[in-house]
Formats: sequence, C-alpha cells, structure tokens
Amino acid sequence: MWNEPTKEQLNQIPGLYETEHVKTPDKLIFMHFFIGGCDWYVAEFDGEDLFFGFAILNDDHLNSEWGYFSLRELKSIQVGWVQIDHDLHWDVRKASEIERIKVF
Repeated sequence: MWNEPTKEQLNQIPGLYETEHVKTPDKLIFMHFFIGGCDWYVAEFDGEDLFFGFAILNDDHLNSEWGYFSLRELKSIQVGWVQIDHDLHWDVRKASEIERIKVF
C-alpha cells in the first residue's frame, strides 16, 4: 500500500457503530483509498482492522454500497506493480458532499 495511514490518522476515525445515529448523507468520510476505478471511503474504524464505509468497485456505481472492508485486505490489493493508495490530499467531509457516493 502506498501512503499507509498512520496510527494517529486511524485514531481520528470514529469507532464502529459510533455514527449509526447519523443519517447517511451526514456521515463524515475520514479517509479515501483508491486504485484504478475502485474507491473506498471510510466513515468508521474498529481500531484494529475493520472499516465501515462506502465502496465502488471497477467504476460500477449501480452496485456500489455501504459496508465493511478491512485494512489488511486493502493492503493486499495490487494490480501489476501498482498498489492501492491512501489519498493524502483528502479533507474530511460529509458523504453528501462526495459526488461519487450514492446517498440514500
């Protein structure tokens, strides 16, 4: 993984279920990972390995969804010599402010 998140960055993300009372459009997205046409947006973290957020795989917006994914799995993604990247220029914002996220 390029630009692996630091412990400090991960510690700023709310724990799992801490934002379940927040409506989906208002959930804050704390991190963004990407490779090719795939994007993972992080809203919650269990403090060890599991994220909750929004995933778009292969630019397939019809089947994109909110759900769980692991840091370990993200670290293992590689296409040829290209590894998944952690967006260093990401600013925390609401899900509704991110054009690629479908909000329900």
